[in-house]
Amino acid sequence: MTEPTYESTSRTVKAAGLTLHYHEAGPAGRPDEAPVVIMLHGGGPGASGWSNFGGNLPVLARHFRTLLVDQPCYGRSDKPELDKDYFSFSADAVAALMAELGIPRAHLIGNSLGGGTAVRMALDHPDQVGKLLLMGPGGVSVNLFAPDPTEGIKRLFEFNTATEPTKEQLRGFLGVMAYDQAIVTDELVEERWASATDPDTRLGSARMAASFAEPAWAADTMLWREAHRITQPVLLTWGREDRVNPLDGALVALRAIPDARLHVFPHCGHWAQTEQADEFNRLAVDFLSH
Repeated sequence: MTEPTYESTSRTVKAAGLTLHYHEAGPAGRPDEAPVVIMLHGGGPGASGWSNFGGNLPVLARHFRTLLVDQPCYGRSDKPELDKDYFSFSADAVAALMAELGIPRAHLIGNSLGGGTAVRMALDHPDQVGKLLLMGPGGVSVNLFAPDPTEGIKRLFEFNTATEPTKEQLRGFLGVMAYDQAIVTDELVEERWASATDPDTRLGSARMAASFAEPAWAADTMLWREAHRITQPVLLTWGREDRVNPLDGALVALRAIPDARLHVFPHCGHWAQTEQADEFNRLAVDFLSH
């Protein structure tokens, strides 16, 4: 299989009245016959499907028809005003994307914000969802010991609400994401800065954040209250040193979800797919293949 690149895998589709951007790659031969895996990114400044999961795509695409979706308000997808909570809006958009592409059912991998979207999809569109692999997911965890808001959420709000955000603020946020500070390179900061400060990206971030601030929709973001209704097999994964959605939050999700198991990565923050890429890829392939 040719190594997938950003350009070679880039696609767009019109679904639910939105233009959605995604990347797609799959096994050589007959990729349309392989099981489908949809990967949903987190909500940090400049985040996208490729920024979160581009490094994992070559491995997963050997086994699955793999889609890295730019969720609404992110990447090259549309940045609409939302008419419901973000998790529900994005879940509906992903479900519509699947219908448009003729994908009846897919496994979902969701990181942080994308984990919340994946859970809402399993609740609202259960027939379209196979297994769930959740990485420090939003909405379904409740901090038992860590303060709330967490350090990572505070840094995110600082950047997103600043009139003139700075590279120092961005570097500080990225540093909280990672346990190994060596991965927060100047190149990474510059790459995320270019995206995060784009006016269109800032508009999307503001609209996403506004949905979480809407009192009428607050209950719908508390996915932990509905987690007992998840019927799919779920693999919860967490970085032991996660400073965004800390490990103690996993305990509520693990107890509430009927068919859940938990894997903890040591020496790992909120980016298990990057910091522990080899172990994460092995885990994903094994869980989603059997």
